[in-house]
Amino acid sequence: MDQFVIKGGKPLYGTVRVQGAKNAALPILAATLMAGGIHEIRDVPRLSDIEVMNRILKALGVKLRWDGNNVKLETSTIKSTHIPEALMRQMRSSIFLMGPLLARTGEVTVSRPGGCAIGARPIDLHLKGLRLLGAEIREERDSIHCSAGKLTGAEIHLELPSVGATENIMMAAVLAEGETVIKNAAREPEIVDLQRFLNRMGAEVHGAGTSTITIRGVKRLQPVSYEIIPDRIVAGTLATAAVATAGEVLLTHVVPDHLRSSLEILDRAGAEIRIEGDALWVRGSSRLNAVGDLVTEPYPGFPTDMQPQIMVLLALSEGRNSISEKIFDGRLKHVRELVRMGADLEAGDNRVEIRGGSRLIGATVDATDLRAGAALVIAGLAAEGTTRVTGLNHIDRGYERLDLTFQRLGGQIQRHSGKAVSL
Repeated sequence: MDQFVIKGGKPLYGTVRVQGAKNAALPILAATLMAGGIHEIRDVPRLSDIEVMNRILKALGVKLRWDGNNVKLETSTIKSTHIPEALMRQMRSSIFLMGPLLARTGEVTVSRPGGCAIGARPIDLHLKGLRLLGAEIREERDSIHCSAGKLTGAEIHLELPSVGATENIMMAAVLAEGETVIKNAAREPEIVDLQRFLNRMGAEVHGAGTSTITIRGVKRLQPVSYEIIPDRIVAGTLATAAVATAGEVLLTHVVPDHLRSSLEILDRAGAEIRIEGDALWVRGSSRLNAVGDLVTEPYPGFPTDMQPQIMVLLALSEGRNSISEKIFDGRLKHVRELVRMGADLEAGDNRVEIRGGSRLIGATVDATDLRAGAALVIAGLAAEGTTRVTGLNHIDRGYERLDLTFQRLGGQIQRHSGKAVSL
């Protein structure tokens, strides 16, 4: 079993380029199915989730080739509209393929998607939106079959601003007849990136980044070349690690505006922050301030995907803090692992009370999900002694060789197989 072995207590210093955004790349790769021909998607991170998506695309008949971090896809021939169950169960984002396949071929069969175990993540909003566009959906115990002779524009109000449902409905509506309006749409930057990609192909989508998105259906799309936006969560993770270790890091290939809520928390904690174009400079302090009560919210609020990493920072800060998790009901499993390292945390009812000033000590801990894993790595870098982090399969879903990234910043972290490891 692979694990990270980390010798902590050393500040991070240096410069690193932030990878392309996983959560933008996945729906965009799915959207290439909507236009037959050769697409080139640039700055795609080499992640296990991306690999699963590519394996699904190949199973559907797509020819795919990597060139560094660029992917060329030949989507002219789709030989199947049935997404293999074994692959779909590995990654929740495989649900993004419903909208594109339904729009292009008129049918799609999927199983219930997998992914991180961070609480209930129903796909009801996806199905409701597709039904309103005219799809007939038959749900069986283990599979969902969608078909549509013709998709027709509709007004769709989402009970929750679901990112996945917003994107799935957007993609299906692009080739529908007439106009579709999505109300209470999610506003994340990755949705704006999907809009740009679809419009580059010839779609007419407007309003992404606001709560109302309007899609005017078109008859056909064209294959294009496109570059993915930088990953705001990876950038936030690296910036938080710099502050937690009292280091000084320059991040390039960043959209600082996408990080506004996280940077505000780092600023309140006592970090120095400077922004110049697409570069973000962050310097930590040996004494961190309390920031008070935080609540995770949909974008542009404090992101749930930064909650575990910020929790590490608050455990190191002076005074009392709290975090309330309002997005997912099972995203506090990292609390018990941080407590093993000496963090003074008390969890209950999706809220964590944090008594700051903890002295973190290295321990063997397990990454229970993607962002929890990143938080444990940050804790290991800030802790005294040696930390071993298992469950790297979760971390590999969203961070491209996180160990090498931190090594470039001077972090003493190595990836090993087996148990007999040391630094």
